[in-house]
Amino acid sequence: MDVPAYCIGCGRKRKGDELRCPACGSLFEIRPEFRYHDKIEYNFPYLRNVISLGESETPVFQADGFSLKLDYMLPTFSYKDRGSKILISHIVDIRDSENISKISEDSSGNAGASIAAYGSAAGFSVEIYVPETVAGKKFWQIQAYGARVIKIAGSREDVQAAAERSGSFYASHVLRPEFRDGIRTLAYEIYRQFDKMPENIYVPVSAGTLLLGLFSGLNHLKEAGEITSMPKIIAVQTEAVSPLCARMNGTRYDPDNTLKSVADALVSKRPPLLERMHSVVSENGRCITVNDGEIIDARNDLARKGFLVEYSSATVFAAFKKKRLNNSLLILTGSGLKNDF
Repeated sequence: MDVPAYCIGCGRKRKGDELRCPACGSLFEIRPEFRYHDKIEYNFPYLRNVISLGESETPVFQADGFSLKLDYMLPTFSYKDRGSKILISHIVDIRDSENISKISEDSSGNAGASIAAYGSAAGFSVEIYVPETVAGKKFWQIQAYGARVIKIAGSREDVQAAAERSGSFYASHVLRPEFRDGIRTLAYEIYRQFDKMPENIYVPVSAGTLLLGLFSGLNHLKEAGEITSMPKIIAVQTEAVSPLCARMNGTRYDPDNTLKSVADALVSKRPPLLERMHSVVSENGRCITVNDGEIIDARNDLARKGFLVEYSSATVFAAFKKKRLNNSLLILTGSGLKNDF
């Protein structure tokens, strides 16, 4: 079965494994044109091979007035494994026809570790391009999976350009729609774990893979008649890097600012999927920014409750404390063991 991917800009159907639409230059997204199935892997019928590291449904903790989904409890300790599983499985499917032996990726840490783990498990030689400021523990984790790690000076866009020019098959977690499509599994798990769907789901947002993948899964459930209404998606960004919130809330944002944040995974200052993110959140949610003080307090509060998450993941709890919405689920995306303290 062909991958059912269409251009976000002009609607053109993707041909082969195109990275960008040749007609308008936009990226592609996968539209689930098949019935929802209770067996989660059946919701990816375009895959012939499935690369797995033994993923299981991540747990939900019911707190007082809200819920936490511990999505860092996946093989590489971040939600990115949902996307890597599907993207790497797709690359395995086309490996022989495209003569692929080596793959490259650019990442600030979590996606690089995840692609390295799944790519190595599938038998690929893996190169991960990272900013020169990458956190030490994430750098070590990527190397531990056997990947070659290349540090690049400059902006996040410079890192991406280096990975894309590498000469290897570019396994981008941002540009390739199969990665975003893998995040659909998060929506299916939430549906299975709750008697009634949460009214609000808080997610940290950077490049938009989590936001757009979650929306796609929720929309699939709604179109299938499994749910009658969509939860609101509460997008959370840092004050330092807030392109979506600025667009949503009409505030000023300078993508060339030199501000830093403890939330080192939320670094996409010019996300290529910004227009699509804005469309989704405008229709079905809102955007909240949090500062470093609020993030640090939230990380410490979660740790004292027994949940050690990285600062980027703690942004959702910071946003919830700032704007408490009824019947809310907070997605905790990355393990705190990845941060330096």
